[in-house]
Amino acid sequence: MPLLFNSLLHQAEIAPEDVRLLRHQDNRATKGRTPYALWRNDRSAFDLYQSIHSPGNRQVLSSRPLWASFVGTPARETLFVGLYQIRSVGPMQVDTPEPINDRILKAEEHDLYELEPDERLSDLVGKVVIEWGRGARSWAQRADRQNKDVLEVRTDFKEPAFPGHLAFVKQLSEIDVLPESWKVALGAAKGVYLLTCPKTHEVYVGSATGAGGFLNRWQEYARTGHGGNVRPKARDPADYQVCILQVAAPMQATTRSSVWRPSGSSSSRAERWASTRTSDLAKSPMPG
Repeated sequence: MPLLFNSLLHQAEIAPEDVRLLRHQDNRATKGRTPYALWRNDRSAFDLYQSIHSPGNRQVLSSRPLWASFVGTPARETLFVGLYQIRSVGPMQVDTPEPINDRILKAEEHDLYELEPDERLSDLVGKVVIEWGRGARSWAQRADRQNKDVLEVRTDFKEPAFPGHLAFVKQLSEIDVLPESWKVALGAAKGVYLLTCPKTHEVYVGSATGAGGFLNRWQEYARTGHGGNVRPKARDPADYQVCILQVAAPMQATTRSSVWRPSGSSSSRAERWASTRTSDLAKSPMPG
């Protein structure tokens, strides 16, 4: 029989009908400032983020005295990050930069909630992962009507283990919010990588040879949209998918080079790498 989130509420003597479930995940966030990243790295900024809402949501958000807050993680999990009591709600008094992107929120257009952490579930913060369900856009739900399955109760807050360099696949927009252990692994390694354009499905092969390895190279792409390369500059900005084709040995000398290939040139990662190697990149180098 699956463990349900409402069972955890009952164990803490909390009535589910008193709880509003909130799932914070915001596509408007700038790199490194998602609700999850704020909760992990800057709790005061996260607290401010979840305290500001549209007056149009007041009836829904203030109809229950407690919020059970969750965040969407880079691993696409729904992680419990705290239980909060609503002390008061009213119009925001001053214009305020939005914590996820510094957009100025007009005071007269927003409510400000005074929230206080409820210690009754404090031992589960960062440890409980639930199945939110298909209604991801329905970010505010009633606990008594949505009894969520608990997928995992961890002994401590932990981020997913690094999958290994050759199994790593992410979008460029996700690089800055990766777990720190993943960043360390990517920053310490150099070698050959593949970018795939989500619009044209062209693939781009390049090499990371400088300080900071794959991490620094991909952060440059995420920041500029083209990484200094002529051909990507000529294309519309895209959120490339990145993966690693080969990790260089520590003392191996490599030449930074790159090749654009059409989407139909090969279907597998191995085939793309094989076709690129046989073309002898060193004979026609371009900055990568």
